[in-house]
Amino acid sequence: MSRTSTKRSNPRSLADLDPEEVKTVVDGYTAIYDAGLEHRRERYQSFVNHYYDLVTDFYEFGWGQSFHFAPRHRGESFKASLLRHQRFLAERLSLKPGMQVLDVGCGVGGPMGNLARHSGASFIGINNNAYQIERAKLHTRDVESLCRFIHGDYMQIPEGDDRFDAAFAIESMPHAPDKTGAFREIFRVLRPGACFAGYEWCLTEDFDPGNADHLRIKNDIMVGDALPDIALTSEICTSLRTAGFDLLEAQDRASESDPETPWHRALQGRDLTLSSIPRTPVGRALTNLTLRVLERLRMVPKGTRAVSTLLNATADSLVEGGKSGIFTPMFFFLARKPKHSGD
Repeated sequence: MSRTSTKRSNPRSLADLDPEEVKTVVDGYTAIYDAGLEHRRERYQSFVNHYYDLVTDFYEFGWGQSFHFAPRHRGESFKASLLRHQRFLAERLSLKPGMQVLDVGCGVGGPMGNLARHSGASFIGINNNAYQIERAKLHTRDVESLCRFIHGDYMQIPEGDDRFDAAFAIESMPHAPDKTGAFREIFRVLRPGACFAGYEWCLTEDFDPGNADHLRIKNDIMVGDALPDIALTSEICTSLRTAGFDLLEAQDRASESDPETPWHRALQGRDLTLSSIPRTPVGRALTNLTLRVLERLRMVPKGTRAVSTLLNATADSLVEGGKSGIFTPMFFFLARKPKHSGD
């Protein structure tokens, strides 16, 4: 597969873009999506970079430093559920001081920092978005001796074979244009006997490709989250095995949520906390109104409100996917690289 590298030496947030450039980036993102599946796969670096240049600041404002979901227990706060969800991976991987761990698609470093503080292991995060790496360095300053970052593509990890004691991916692999290829690359850099764990965005077995509503929900999630496609849970298992891994565990953790606090509750702004206000219907409307005024006053770039609108629509589609049971953002897997080629 041909790939076009679009790495940039200068990190750029939405605020760093020239006012006219924001609209160009929005249009570029839309054009790559509209060109079809194969084009999205070929141009995935540009596709994902455009997306995160636009949305990272919005994500941090409304979500915090950990860009993922989690099953919630009764009475548990959203933040506490995220931390518990991250530590579940640490437990399954038996992370401890002295281990070298690869964070595949590390985002802005929230989970990496938490796991470094919790386990004492050393982490290397790979991310092809330069702005997010700068944010990650900021968020992990207190554990900087345990955290290092690579500006690169996890489809072509710039590290040697048999390098890491463990690897994890928290909702970052959905961006991969080739699941098996991505898993093979992680397999390559792991030491024999090392494990890889993660949470994957998936269609469940309840997804019906002949159902128009199911297809609409899937498409809306893909558009709003820069995804080339969304795999079935069974396809993730097959890809891991094809890449050479022994699959030790696989389960959808969404079912672990208390019925009163499903994983998508946070997107609806139903928690009565200050941090949830931007996710409420009133908070969304107020944000869009404020951005409209700021655009007219030229205090934020033209196109900023369009990004906010895109994210609000995406949130609605994720809620629909969760309520209908056809989508999960937390299909958990634990896979091991055999100790010997014949294992």
